[in-house]
Amino acid sequence: MKQRILVLGGDGYLGWPTAMYFSRRGHEVAIADNLSKRGWEAELDVEPLIPIASLDDRIAAWQEVCGPRIGSFVGDLTDLDFVRGTLEDFRPDTIVHYGEQPSAPYSMIDAQHAAFTQVNNVVGTLNLLFAMRDVAPDTHLVKLGTMGEYGTPDIDIEEGYLTVHHNGRSHRFLYPKTPGSMYHLSKVHDSHNIHFACRVWGLRATDLNQGVVYGIETDETALDPRLATSFHYDEVFGTALNRFCVQAVAGEPISVYGRGGQTRGYLNIRDTLACVGLATETAAAPAEMRVFNQFTETFSVLELAQRVRDAAAHLGIETTIAHAPNPRVEAEEHYYNPRHSGLLELGLEPHPLSEELIDTMIERISAFRDRIRPELLVMGVRWAPERPAPERPAAEPVAAAPAGASRQDRA
Repeated sequence: MKQRILVLGGDGYLGWPTAMYFSRRGHEVAIADNLSKRGWEAELDVEPLIPIASLDDRIAAWQEVCGPRIGSFVGDLTDLDFVRGTLEDFRPDTIVHYGEQPSAPYSMIDAQHAAFTQVNNVVGTLNLLFAMRDVAPDTHLVKLGTMGEYGTPDIDIEEGYLTVHHNGRSHRFLYPKTPGSMYHLSKVHDSHNIHFACRVWGLRATDLNQGVVYGIETDETALDPRLATSFHYDEVFGTALNRFCVQAVAGEPISVYGRGGQTRGYLNIRDTLACVGLATETAAAPAEMRVFNQFTETFSVLELAQRVRDAAAHLGIETTIAHAPNPRVEAEEHYYNPRHSGLLELGLEPHPLSEELIDTMIERISAFRDRIRPELLVMGVRWAPERPAPERPAAEPVAAAPAGASRQDRA
């Protein structure tokens, strides 16, 4: 059925392709964005590999190429009046929420960036929930969470919830979270706030705990160069596989943190759009917060690097793998077995990571080789301060025990 779909953060890496995806399928689409991602890029002196147009020019190009008009609301989710006004004007059936500061490294630069990330993300989502309660209580919220909320517990990761049996009784809780950055922690707060709004106010929501996204093109961005999305390769906004492909093209060693045993869930950007589409087509029930773990495959960082190295060699590009000190605080080797059946049961048909797909990414990146700035590949953001090893006091000499002393006497 045709829906009115509001995409929050619709100027971003995922938001812009999502807006086009729904528009092309006949839905009435509007974007809400404060354009702050472009400001954060300017602050850090980074830029997408492929030049992107302004939001107005993107919307105009989409209308020229495909016909339907994508609406736009420019404002900040931390402004409750803006959020309420947007919902009153557009009256969405579904809200797809990407409108947050999306980078773990950005949140760990210093106290100011951590506080900004928490306030921006948590308050923006709280404003949205209150506005939905008062203006659009029947609207379905599709919220982008992250697999990083869970961390890497030494037990299986269930899909959102865990039933606990204790002293002869049982209860179903949100799965316990052990996030690894201030950004991921803000997403945990979002999940609890959304769960509260569904339980107490009767809202409906789907929380998509997404893995690491890779990819440079979707069916819609491929229609016209002006429709490109913001593909990043820098250490702050670029994700692992995207950065590795750019390093290979630039002739830089592929940098693997530590031994590279860190394992995570990954998915193609095309699968992100398919997952959001499936969640939108099958709304949660009133007072329900569904949770889907949104990824298609798991890889260690080293395995990803090896795949990029091998695919690059297939194209005649020789590159090496370099193990670098890990700026993050995370386990080098760990158990990782997350469930992810929900979206598959709804009909998701994944695009697995293949050598052909990596080759396609590398070829596309190679067309913009001159825009690669190697200094952005390692920008020095650390999760914890470097501290010198504490000096050990000199050991006091131990007097020799007299002959015949007992073991206790010697101690």
